[in-house]
Amino acid sequence: MKPTSIRLAHLSRCRGISRSTLRNFLKYDSTLLNIYAMSPGELSKTFSISPNKASLFYSELHNVDVRKEFKADLERCKIITLVDEDYPAVLNTIKDAPLVLYAIGDVSLLEHSPALSVIGTRNPSIEAWMKISHLVEPLLEKDWLIVSGMALGIDSYAHTLALEKKGKTIAVLGSGFLRIYPVQNKALFRKIAKEGLILSEYPPNTPPQKYHFPERNRIISGLSFGTLVIEAKERSGTLITVDQALDQGREVYAVPGSPFMDQTKGCHRMIQDGAKLVTDATDILDDWELIGKNFEAFNSSNKLN
Repeated sequence: MKPTSIRLAHLSRCRGISRSTLRNFLKYDSTLLNIYAMSPGELSKTFSISPNKASLFYSELHNVDVRKEFKADLERCKIITLVDEDYPAVLNTIKDAPLVLYAIGDVSLLEHSPALSVIGTRNPSIEAWMKISHLVEPLLEKDWLIVSGMALGIDSYAHTLALEKKGKTIAVLGSGFLRIYPVQNKALFRKIAKEGLILSEYPPNTPPQKYHFPERNRIISGLSFGTLVIEAKERSGTLITVDQALDQGREVYAVPGSPFMDQTKGCHRMIQDGAKLVTDATDILDDWELIGKNFEAFNSSNKLN
């Protein structure tokens, strides 16, 4: 890692500042070196941080234990930052792009195209596996990459199918690698780490927090050409990812089902609101043929030089 990347990754784990403040640091000093020499008062005045938060950040920045843990993490996994040449181009185009990514596995998958995020309820119906197999398996056969969040239910099904079919998959976590959530998916985590890619914007020892999961959704959708919702209840966290995808200009696909099942009500609402109804993989493949080249060209033009 180059010095600026190391500094950015180090600064990002210090409490007291937000991602927005980190971006302001980069605007103020693209090397980030001067940030280390500033006093709490200077930090507060220059970046409009409250005195208490500036003091907390200053303390964390010069904390020996924080530095030791950071050095250990440099050995544990690959760290990719916004200022690195290998930062995924597809994420450069999204709002509030992650500044730091921790990765375990095949990082070349970050440049693989096409990619589709496959998401849905944590409490799927008995038909859910058949739906995923019917829609996603043909995509895997055509070398599509599947992105999901390693949650219980639909996410786990999507990753599992990709692994079973020797396909490509990325899991984006809402916690650090050393705090796997849900704990039931530790075996799945190890298998994806070995055969696919695990990503998180949180340092390895970060426990899951409720707000992490809506945050990580922007990465799931951002890595993909489109988002496919297999099943979702009417009031579902899945809708957050859909909103992120729409905000990012990504395609959104939803699978219809029985009007009597709670797991399909969210999909029906999405279709009413403009999501594309999908009953076959060709519905997605045809879209890729029509607009895929434009999607790739746009992301290539935003790759860091």
